[in-house]
Amino acid sequence: MAFVFALILAALVLFATELVPVDVTAIAVMVALLSAEPVTATFADLGLLAEPLYVLHQPGDDISPLAQGLSGFASTATITVLAMFILSDGVQRTGIVQLLGAKLAALTGDSETKQLGATVGLVGPISGFINNTAAVAILLPMVTDIAHEGKTSPSKLLLPLSYASMFGGMLTLIGTSTNILASQLSAELLDRPFSMFEFTQLGLIVTAVGTVYLLTVGRWLVPSRIPVREDLTEEFEMADYLTEVVVREDSPIVGQTVREALAETDLDVDVVQLVRDKRTFLEPLDQKTIRAGDVFAVRIDRDTLVELLDLDGLDVIPDVTVDDAELERASDRQNLIELVIAPGSALVGETLASSNFRQRYDATVLALRRGRELFRQRMDRVRLKVGDTLLVQATVDSIDRLDVNRDFIVAQEVERPDYRKSKIPVAVGIVAAVVAVAALTQVHIVVSALAGALAMVLTGCLRPGELYDAVQWDVIFLLAGVIPLGIALQETGGADLIADLFVLAAPGLPAIVVLGLMYVVTALLTNIISNNASVVLMIPVAVQAAGQLEANAFAFVLAVTFAASTAFMTPVGYQTNLLVYGPGGYRFTDYLKVGAPLQAVFAVVTTLGIAYFWGLAPA
Repeated sequence: MAFVFALILAALVLFATELVPVDVTAIAVMVALLSAEPVTATFADLGLLAEPLYVLHQPGDDISPLAQGLSGFASTATITVLAMFILSDGVQRTGIVQLLGAKLAALTGDSETKQLGATVGLVGPISGFINNTAAVAILLPMVTDIAHEGKTSPSKLLLPLSYASMFGGMLTLIGTSTNILASQLSAELLDRPFSMFEFTQLGLIVTAVGTVYLLTVGRWLVPSRIPVREDLTEEFEMADYLTEVVVREDSPIVGQTVREALAETDLDVDVVQLVRDKRTFLEPLDQKTIRAGDVFAVRIDRDTLVELLDLDGLDVIPDVTVDDAELERASDRQNLIELVIAPGSALVGETLASSNFRQRYDATVLALRRGRELFRQRMDRVRLKVGDTLLVQATVDSIDRLDVNRDFIVAQEVERPDYRKSKIPVAVGIVAAVVAVAALTQVHIVVSALAGALAMVLTGCLRPGELYDAVQWDVIFLLAGVIPLGIALQETGGADLIADLFVLAAPGLPAIVVLGLMYVVTALLTNIISNNASVVLMIPVAVQAAGQLEANAFAFVLAVTFAASTAFMTPVGYQTNLLVYGPGGYRFTDYLKVGAPLQAVFAVVTTLGIAYFWGLAPA
């Protein structure tokens, strides 16, 4: 037990601090459990009668560390979540969500109330049927455009977008990976998995309450961090960092390539574009040979500019403002975009230099925003995180490639000719069939979900090579790592011990109060660590606590499930919060100010709703 508690403590610290990515922490947990001493337990004791990994074990056998440590990969929850990622991607590639967003955008105009209502009203129901992180990633560009076209700060809409996706995910079993994982744990511990619409009635109430909050109190509390945009260079406060210079006849860099000229200096400068003979050139510029009279737009601060002019024989062009219009003169389409680092991006933990960003993507980063913090100097030294927003200039072709690259989310709508609009009825029909089969028959959700994923490929909604890109592998490895940790917590008696302490801390309190405390504790935990890790650690405790109180254990499981999907108070508790952190320009405290009252309201509503619908008397 001491080993398991030490492992949990270490995992919690790593999850909270993110010294390493959460999926790497999960793999480390798995390795630690694989190295542990064998656990003597029966097949039935582990509650894994439905798990095919253990079919070779007989009652009374030792469960090896190998089998227990790898059980997360054989988990029905892990496989179901993987299949749901594929289903969500199949729907996304048809463009149906973008079509719905465009229709709503046409109705909102410049009314902030309509914009907010459309944002919450669209993402909530969608998040009930496709992964809510994917829903936010798809809708973020549309919501940003609605805000700018309606002269509203994007900050007023993006935090509600994230929050609504979270409580919208509580409408069905497949709304979040947390629900699917909680269902498996409930099946193992109580022999009662969740049905497809097990908690839809409470989910509708929570969604309605959350929507009212966001349209009233939340609207007042959410700040306008990003000004109403006239242009992106103004939004990123680039006036003192962009200028145009001309190459003199006597310049020592005449005849050199742009790469050679930049390689010879340690100055913090980026060549943004080249204007020559009334033609404008963007990346790739490295091989362009510099001529006298060439005009370069450069990203540079004022002090460095003085050094550059003396060193390279350049003159500043006076009375020129380098703004969006100047930077987008290369083509009729947009050359300047905001680029958000997506969850699972290969660039997380890298720098612009180590990832060779400029050469790799033929794009120039002009600025980097992380919440309210703006980087416009020495950006190549900053290690990238999920939600970081880059101000990027690139050609139309490069922007098209960035838009389909899963490492990024382009924060403005980009016309994509590759949407498979003819497949919209097929993709929607497949998801509907998956839901119907799981809800109305005895077929397990993992079977219907995998069949749906296969149907997406067979019908052409997805191409075979796109299957792997559809899956958020960091989530899959996270699940595979934390599931065996939950089993170990239960089997070593750790869950019993925590439950004892939990009940002792609330002596003589009614079961409904303890249920509310279980919700609050889980909600606080999930704001710090992964929602899936919270479920794995708290559901065994909830079941044991309910047993000691002689209360309905299923009600306690539901409290943990709902609480784990309400990480409203920090940007790090849920991936959707991170996605809007940079584009919204938020401060860490904004999440606490807006999310804490919502968390308190949900604690009351959810606790009372569970007591009403499922009761607290033991089943």
